[in-house]
Amino acid sequence: MRRNSHLTAIAGFVLAAILVAAGGLLLWGSTYTHNMVHNQLAAQQIYFPPQPAFAHPKAGTEITPSMVPSVSQYAGQQLVTGQQAQSYADNFIAVHITNMTGGKTYAQLSAASLAQPNNTKLAGQVAAVFKGEALRSMLLNAFGWWKVSQITYIAALAAFGLGGLTLIASLFGLTVGRRPEIIHEIIDGTPVTHT
Repeated sequence: MRRNSHLTAIAGFVLAAILVAAGGLLLWGSTYTHNMVHNQLAAQQIYFPPQPAFAHPKAGTEITPSMVPSVSQYAGQQLVTGQQAQSYADNFIAVHITNMTGGKTYAQLSAASLAQPNNTKLAGQVAAVFKGEALRSMLLNAFGWWKVSQITYIAALAAFGLGGLTLIASLFGLTVGRRPEIIHEIIDGTPVTHT
């Protein structure tokens, strides 16, 4: 019985070491991804409109009423986080693209432009929408990786916690496994040892 408890404790120590190592790798991955997204976004020097711009939102202008609840919280700030990138992409750029195109997609505008090769206004609109959608996709990609960094951070904490619990359980198993031997006497007075 004692040998099994020792093997179980050793297996617990190995599992704890694996979980702590996994937690360390996850934490490193989270930090690396977080810093990479931050640095790449900071290098782009994108700023949200200043707070006064949100004072009088009006449809068809730089700030529309739909932007006030979502974009105004970042007024004047530099875009450096995944959360900001998602808000800028979905609540600022997408609104302007929709207003400019009347809700038409890039594919629809491009097809119309191909059908009307001499329409320079439409060709300009296609180019602007393409640039806007490209920027949106890059910002949403940054947001996705930002989310990955948050998830791996939570997974790292879980791995560290489970590793700690496994270590404690293994230590507990070793202490519980150390029981004194019970000696029984047979009627004739000869002691018998049970393990």
